[in-house]
Amino acid sequence: MTGFIGAGNMANAIIKGMVSSGAQEGKDIAVYDIHPEKREKAAADYGVNAMSSLEELVSECSEIVVAIKPYGFEKLLGGLDAQLKYNDPLIISIAAGKTIDTISSYLSYEPALARVMPNINATIGESVSAYCANGRVTAEQKAFVAKLCSSIGEAVELDEKFFSAFGVIGGAAPAFAYMFIDELARGGVKIGMNKQVALKVAAQTVLGSAKMIEESGEHPYALVDKVCSPGGTTVEGVAALNENGFANAVMQAVTAAYEKDLKLSGK
Repeated sequence: MTGFIGAGNMANAIIKGMVSSGAQEGKDIAVYDIHPEKREKAAADYGVNAMSSLEELVSECSEIVVAIKPYGFEKLLGGLDAQLKYNDPLIISIAAGKTIDTISSYLSYEPALARVMPNINATIGESVSAYCANGRVTAEQKAFVAKLCSSIGEAVELDEKFFSAFGVIGGAAPAFAYMFIDELARGGVKIGMNKQVALKVAAQTVLGSAKMIEESGEHPYALVDKVCSPGGTTVEGVAALNENGFANAVMQAVTAAYEKDLKLSGK
């Protein structure tokens, strides 16, 4: 059985993905949250088992997804140390900024430990999630982690040293993409289009463009060249983006978010 400690938005997104994708049945998932109404809602929504205590969950589960706020990790794991050591489950963390070494330091033994970083789009099954694991994680356990990530979108196995970079491009960048889509729509409003219509067109255009990059295998700028007819409207818009610092603004956004992540992680 797979256990979830915490039944917040991300835990629910992962549970929903696992059940709806067929990766795991609800009856094979257990949930504990300090708020009884949250675990009962998860049970009602996905057919999972609502556990009455952490100890009950640990005793029943071979994999445990820790889906609580990062600041609560040390107290939680320290309080469960003896039982976790005895049962030795695979522990999966989805906490930002908590490295495998840091999490391991909260326990008196070396756990089988994996780290997963999903993004907000997991709520609709379209996340890109990075994962890594320590040396105690078996091939079978790593395959389980990959399956968990794939149930909410795309999975990428990544060296942990790149997790801060992934946290920007995979974690923060959805906000950048939302902003770009909204500004496209506002541009449409400026030239006379209804906002909701413009937003639908902009969102679908960005979605289709992302799929084009993934499925065509072509470099993004090769695709830019295909859309830009000599003397046409598109190249005029591309030139305006460049003249107004589009590339630099994106690069600065990525750099600023990355530096903030390093600061918060104490690196």
